[in-house]
Amino acid sequence: MQTAPLKLGLRENFGQFSLLVLVNAFVGAMVGQERSILPIIAEHDFSLTAHSAILSFIAVFGISKACTNLIAGFSADLLGRKVVLVAGWIIVLPVPFLLMFAPSWGWILGANVLLGISQGLTWSTTVIMKIDLVGVKQRGLGMGLNEFAGYFAVSGSAFISGYVASIYGLRPAPFILGAGYAVIGLLLSIFTIRETRQYAAYESTLAQYQKTAQKTSLKDIFSRTSIGDRNLSSISQAGLVNNLNDGMAWGLFPLIYASAGIGLPKIGVLVAIYPALWGVFQLITGYLSDHLGRKFFIVWGMWIQAIALAITVSSADFLGFAFGASLLGIGTAMVYPVLLAAIGDVAHPALRSSTVGVYRFWRDIGYAVGAVLAGVMADIIGLYWAVWIVAGITCLSGLIALVRMGETLASSDTGKNKPIH
Repeated sequence: MQTAPLKLGLRENFGQFSLLVLVNAFVGAMVGQERSILPIIAEHDFSLTAHSAILSFIAVFGISKACTNLIAGFSADLLGRKVVLVAGWIIVLPVPFLLMFAPSWGWILGANVLLGISQGLTWSTTVIMKIDLVGVKQRGLGMGLNEFAGYFAVSGSAFISGYVASIYGLRPAPFILGAGYAVIGLLLSIFTIRETRQYAAYESTLAQYQKTAQKTSLKDIFSRTSIGDRNLSSISQAGLVNNLNDGMAWGLFPLIYASAGIGLPKIGVLVAIYPALWGVFQLITGYLSDHLGRKFFIVWGMWIQAIALAITVSSADFLGFAFGASLLGIGTAMVYPVLLAAIGDVAHPALRSSTVGVYRFWRDIGYAVGAVLAGVMADIIGLYWAVWIVAGITCLSGLIALVRMGETLASSDTGKNKPIH
């Protein structure tokens, strides 16, 4: 029996793509359950007062996720995408129960190590599988849909956990839903998701990839993505700084809101605004970047994030905080899916999974850098000055992208910006 030829494109692979979008929504929901309440749990249940100690859960999450991203990309090339995705869901199964019943802060840290490993395996793999399916022309839209699903789910989960906590207490009720998310995500991944590695192999045979990708070690890919290639290294530093300010916002914003007298239900709303707009606007920015180019969105997205942080730290009431959170979501939406699409523009399909893994390593190490930097600065010079410092770093990152990065949008018609080999 003859096998139907593979076809690249969103419409051509709509069913499988849609299932991957759904799976990534559950991936996002797993991390969203923590965002509005875990910093408050640190103070309330474990009597932590030092900001660096409170933000330690974000640091261990970021380090474990970053290192796993590196392994996930290489493993997805070697073993296949689906096996890595399923492994990620199996690893996260104990996390909600650890968060529910942890007798000490060390257990919370351990849960976040597992959560980081799981996020590195599951989110990385859904990204890679969607890039495999959509091909060149709709890469930005595909990444916008992927990140929309993940971060809109982060928002919804953060809002729900804050609401449930305001009624039933900080633990265990908010994390019961997390156990359900994990089971559903695992079952979907096992029974509905198909392997996509063959799509990347097929794409590498197309005209724009006529040169065969040379066998390249992970060390070489790491060096090229981190330093050697101007575009890839610019993308990687922007990703790192983006998650640096996200890690800071995750850990410090609930404390800033609480210090201004905002109650827990409204904190849940404020925490949800940022990832909600981040998620929704990615549908627009990802699509537009397919037509207008990547660089504009990356540079201006970083600068809008810096402005948003400045507005947040200058505010003292709900409306001011909501405006800052909204602008932060829009700025992040301009950057997040476009960085992934730009990686897809530059990396050869045969090396794409590993290259995405290296980029996501640098991007998610930003969580750890942000948590440590923001925590230490908050302890030394105060919460608000810590945010100002991160705003300055974010502005500088946009300037680096402006000066160092070229336009990466692939053009099969002109032959420009051919992928690296």
